[in-house]
Amino acid sequence: MKTPTKNYIIDIVAFVCFIFLVSTGVILYYNLPKGSGHSITIWGLDRHEWGTVHFWIAVLFLLVLALHLVLHWRWIVSLTKGKKTPDSGKRVALGIVGFLAIVALAIAPIITPVESSTTNTKKENSGNPTSLNTQSIRGSMTLNDIEQETHVPISYMIEKLNLPKNISTETPLKILRSEYHFTMEDIRIIVEDYK
Repeated sequence: MKTPTKNYIIDIVAFVCFIFLVSTGVILYYNLPKGSGHSITIWGLDRHEWGTVHFWIAVLFLLVLALHLVLHWRWIVSLTKGKKTPDSGKRVALGIVGFLAIVALAIAPIITPVESSTTNTKKENSGNPTSLNTQSIRGSMTLNDIEQETHVPISYMIEKLNLPKNISTETPLKILRSEYHFTMEDIRIIVEDYK
């Protein structure tokens, strides 16, 4: 296969990967927002499954771009070096420093330790038992879990959510949410509004 044909195919594949990467990113950000978990799906895939699709498209895109760079390496090197002048060494050095800075910036979030803001919020709010970072309320929690963490009575939550009085308080919220049509935001508001 001739070089221009290879470049053409690689560029088309890279462009298609880019389009799908953007579209899955939009789906994750707007159509299946944080907290939607497994209750909302598009084409039978929930937020987590779309996140997996997004990840693998990104990996393919990275591989295609790496192949693109390999095929154009001589051109990149000759353009960076340019014509030999007294300042050629400075241009090459700046190119290398710029490249290393970009790589370091891209790798930094990956190698940085993960921090949990929930524990800090609990320490700050330890004087007020109902104060809780309501964003830490998750679909895997039960009404009992929320009562234990916030001291908001289960009966109050059941009343505000219009749930049956005999509902199981050990059922995860993600199951109750899909059955009784409330959102995680509804629960967070109820917890915040409780006096």
